[in-house]
Amino acid sequence: MARFAGIDVGTTSVKAAVFDATGRQLAYYAGTHTTQRVGKHVEQDPDDWMRHVLAALGQFEEAFGPGGIAAAGLCSQVNTHVFVDADGAALMPAIIWQDGRCAAEAAELDANVEQADKLLWWGAPLPIDASHVLARMAWVQRHRPDEWAKTRWVMAPKDYCLFKLTGEVAADPLSSFGVIDQRLHYIPALTRLVEGAAGRLPPLRGITETVGTIRSGLPCSGLRMVAGTMDAWAGFVGAGAVNAGDCVALSGTSEVGGIVSPMRVPTPGVIAFPDCAGLVMHAGPTQSGGASVAWLSRLLGKTAAEISALAAAVPQLDAVPLFLPHLQGERAPIWDIAARGSFAGLDASMGAPHVALAVLEGVAYSLRWLMQSLARSAEVTPALLLHSGGGAQSDIWCQIKADVLGLPLQRAANRDSGVLGAAILAGTGSGTYGSLGEAARQLVRYDRSFEPEVAQAPRHAFGFDTYRALYETQKPINAAFGRFYATC
Repeated sequence: MARFAGIDVGTTSVKAAVFDATGRQLAYYAGTHTTQRVGKHVEQDPDDWMRHVLAALGQFEEAFGPGGIAAAGLCSQVNTHVFVDADGAALMPAIIWQDGRCAAEAAELDANVEQADKLLWWGAPLPIDASHVLARMAWVQRHRPDEWAKTRWVMAPKDYCLFKLTGEVAADPLSSFGVIDQRLHYIPALTRLVEGAAGRLPPLRGITETVGTIRSGLPCSGLRMVAGTMDAWAGFVGAGAVNAGDCVALSGTSEVGGIVSPMRVPTPGVIAFPDCAGLVMHAGPTQSGGASVAWLSRLLGKTAAEISALAAAVPQLDAVPLFLPHLQGERAPIWDIAARGSFAGLDASMGAPHVALAVLEGVAYSLRWLMQSLARSAEVTPALLLHSGGGAQSDIWCQIKADVLGLPLQRAANRDSGVLGAAILAGTGSGTYGSLGEAARQLVRYDRSFEPEVAQAPRHAFGFDTYRALYETQKPINAAFGRFYATC
């Protein structure tokens, strides 16, 4: 029976697994990497990713022998960029999607793009924000001219890893969304805004297309590698979102929502992906999902599981404060890098359990806001939420999301849906499955459903309305904070 590997180069770790053709997981690897944060700068060492990728492949080769895996797929965090020279050496640390240093360059670029062009290219009036590849290029060109002069390629993490593994330079159109159009081509009128940008973007390959094989001397040499795609898109497929009307949420460092639909209604803040492999995804990432829990975990000296246990201990009729999870700005659907986190409604009767519950609920409110925008963009009224990711491990958080969204929630048995999705791409690219839908139906399984509690609906309607009002109220305050500390 054929075996397929999936590798996910995530924000906090590299995860990889091998599956058989029925979806049974045969081997697993996970290794964490560090992130450096100084002010608005958020960086990682690309060699840390490769260290884990090679360790995973070495483990798999030892388990299954040479030629024991038919194909492998990669997915990764996106809006993370590696500037490399012609030999593939990283010229500086990778700039992570959470990094806000390029906000000024992004604003300059955005001011030179008409709304009509955005609708034509992307199907929605999306802003060029601080994580956009052209904003990153403009910043490096302006502030690191020596590195810019040496830059041959600007790559997503998975493309960097593919280059190191196979020697082939490739990107996929979905990971390159900000600079490609609905036909899956680069946009010359856009890339011309940054001199030299077009020549530094890798050639595009289809998400299930074979890029090459792993070079001799590396673990699993000769293994077929497909191009793969962004972690969110792979995760949607790995959670089973392959049919029109499917609604999905991935809970990782950020919360990422998606709806499958051929309909397109231009909606601010929503990414309406081009048709790819027969699927049209309407999607958007928030900024701080699991990152909010990680922040509170560090603050309280608790694990994520202990945070969930604290939240579960709050008596049902207790008042709960409101939390805005904008710890590093916010992405979809508001795309506001200046947004900041806060608590409201605190009083002296509240303790750590109430704060823990507020953080879990605040992230769920951010997901509700996003899903409302996605539903408009897709012209879909969701009936069920497919759910995966590390945050889905928490039963109470799954229940909170079902309650806040007012939707039944079906949890994927394999929480690493990006890993499984990458393996689905590999299985499809190898010809074992005729389509992504066929592969997903064979490989994706679910372990539990959560029904929304009707009694919670009024409280969460109030909480969500207050959440949005608090964000609007704090916009001028956050702007004042930013101006003051920018001068310090």
